Order: sequence, then C-alpha cells, then structure tokens
Amino acid sequence: MDSGRVFRQNLRRPMPTAPKRILRRVVPAFTIQTLQENITVQPLPRPDASLKRSPKLATKFRRFYTCGDFPIATVFDTRGIKVAWKVEIEELNYHNHLPKFFEGLCETVHPYKFLAQQGIHDMLQNGGPKILPVIPQLIVPIKNALNTRNPEIVCATLKVIQSLVMSADMVGKALVPYYRQILPIFNVFKNINVNLGDGIDYTQMNHENVGDLVQETLEILERYGGEDAFINIKNMVPTYESCILN
Repeated sequence: MDSGRVFRQNLRRPMPTAPKRILRRVVPAFTIQTLQENITVQPLPRPDASLKRSPKLATKFRRFYTCGDFPIATVFDTRGIKVAWKVEIEELNYHNHLPKFFEGLCETVHPYKFLAQQGIHDMLQNGGPKILPVIPQLIVPIKNALNTRNPEIVCATLKVIQSLVMSADMVGKALVPYYRQILPIFNVFKNINVNLGDGIDYTQMNHENVGDLVQETLEILERYGGEDAFINIKNMVPTYESCILN
C-alpha cells in the first residue's frame, strides 16, 4: 500500500527537467517598468476619433446664469417649461449676450441645456443685423462644443449652425474664413449613420441622426456661403460633394 501511495504522489510532482512557470506582470507602455524582466507590456488602446470628451463640469454659461447675468427666467404653463425674457430681445447687447449663450452649447443638464438652446433660438430669430458683427466671437464656443464629440452636443450645435447661417444676410459668407476651425470634426461624424436593419431608428424621426445633420449643415453652408464656400468645404471635408454643382 505504501509503495502505491508513493507512486501516485510522484506522479503529481513536476518533472525535474520541466521549466518553472514564471508569472509575468502587466505594465503600462512607455514607462520605465518596461525595462524590467518578466513583464508584459499593456497594449495601447485603439484610436477612436469619435470618442466622447467630457466637457467642463461648470461651463461659462452656467456660471453666468448662476450669477444672474442673463435677463431670463423659466416659467411654466399648460404647454410646459419656456423661457421668459425680462427685457425686449431687440434691446439686448448681442456682443455681450449671444457669445455667452453659445457657451451653453456644451450643456447636457436641465435646465441649462434648455435655457441655452432656447435663448440662442430667440436671439437668432430676432437679431437681424446685430448678428453679423458678433460672428468672430461665436467661433470658439462652436468649436469647443463640436470638440466634445458627444453626439448629443454635436447634434444640438449643428442645428444651431444651420439657424445661424440662415438668421441674417451675409452670415453664411462671414463663416467661410472660419471653416478651418469648425469643419474638421465634420469628417469624424459625416459617415456615422445608424443602421438598424428592419428596426426603427428614432434618431431620424427626432432629427438627431448626426451623419444626416452633418450633410444638411454642409449643404446649407455651401448654399449661403457664396462662390468660395464649396472649395473651402472640399478642402476640409474631402468626401463632400456639391449640392449645387451636382
């Protein structure tokens, strides 16, 4: 019996010539730890240009609203929440207020998101000739909102760009020199369309399909941007085809 037990125990023992199992540590790439022995370098993440980038927790718009810099308030009626202006919109200083509202394009939290977007809509609808001189001040907030790569923010910003272009004369042409700053992100989302097969794409019903909005916005920029619009769009978005020439 003892000899049988010893024989079975010996079977469980590793062979004398078997190599010892070495536990390898996983270390991040491009660190000094990669020079050590018995390590495995952690693979780098795959690049994704459409990856979300979190906006700042407190935008300038939120700070301005908290400090009471905006002559607006929220009111409720039978139709829901809406913006109430404490002064006539035509009397507002657009150089002061419109860029601040555009800073709120990065907002995704209620009620700041609603106030920013509704405030922009009201000011663009009633601004007329006051809008054109403010265009240079709006480029940085638009660029910052697009650079978040958040589809919710990008869709809202594209709709605002469309309204801005059609809000007053010469605004479309005034935006042409700034294509180099605002159009690069269009390449990221231009071909992103949801394909659900036989399912229902509710983003199309709600006009929130980012790929379709990019195409619509480019077409509006071309139509209202004058004769130099298409060549400048083509330089920044090579896959775009003219809606006028074709």
